Amino acid sequence: MTETRTVPAFQHRTVLLDEAVDALNLVGERINGTYIDGTFGRGGHSRLILSRLGERGRLVAFDKDPQAIATAEGVNDPRFTIVHDSFATMLDALAARGISQVDGILLDLGISSPQVDDATRGFSFRQDGPLDMRMDTTRGMSAADWLATAAEQQLEKVIRDYGEERFAFKIAKAIVARRSIEPISTTRQLAAIVADAVKTREKGKDPATRTFQAIRIFINKELEDLEQGLSAAYAMLAPGARMSVISFHSLEDRMVKQFLASKAKVEQPDRRLPIRAADLPQPLMKLVAKIKPSDAEVGANPRARSAVLRVAERLGEHLESAA
Repeated sequence: MTETRTVPAFQHRTVLLDEAVDALNLVGERINGTYIDGTFGRGGHSRLILSRLGERGRLVAFDKDPQAIATAEGVNDPRFTIVHDSFATMLDALAARGISQVDGILLDLGISSPQVDDATRGFSFRQDGPLDMRMDTTRGMSAADWLATAAEQQLEKVIRDYGEERFAFKIAKAIVARRSIEPISTTRQLAAIVADAVKTREKGKDPATRTFQAIRIFINKELEDLEQGLSAAYAMLAPGARMSVISFHSLEDRMVKQFLASKAKVEQPDRRLPIRAADLPQPLMKLVAKIKPSDAEVGANPRARSAVLRVAERLGEHLESAA
């Protein structure tokens, strides 16, 4: 049923492809349900979901990246819809399409290999390119523009909080000193500034790793989108539907873990109170699995090393609105 037109792109390997889609539990009548792929990327998860959907099934995918949108537009399948926006907007985007609840949601966080490998995107310190870092190149401020105007205190806070970088103060100071001499407009410039400021680093890790991560997260509002997206996803899930989330660094994974735990645990009243078991507070979600890539997958795709898949299932009889 699905026909795909080829769109030139950098090579991409979808992390935890089968595990993430298997976790959605597309079996029985569920194959004719409605599903969400929160980050289309190059379509690995979406294509596998479509291959398992029935004729009456539906898949709506989101992505900020215009290149990902171009790839998605090559998927010729009446069951498939692509939305050029963040998954954080799913409540409004789905309501506009007449969708009030869904049977499963997959969120693959972080950046894709094509974004990293394309030097013109500015995500990688390993190649020289313009310091952009925007996932959506049609809107917002580039990393270079932000570095040119941000106060030293803000630079330090972003690098420390989003990069978990203990040398944030030194790096921020070095950035401000360098920009007073010349604009910081390329990835290699920024990487060199960080390397000069950071004299020690974990074995096998480039000194610029944490700083580049921090700036990318800030520029793209990744954690804000994740917070809104998790709440929206929970609100859209039908009873029995599952949320499958892949994170790639500790900040993301901590947010996902804490959000799912908050729905899976409830405060129980004092056992001494005369309350019937049927009247006790019930959890809103059930934690299903925590999965990491196999040694074989990490060997074939080293970028999968830090990935963590968490799966939870919606309980209860009635949908609630997002907080």
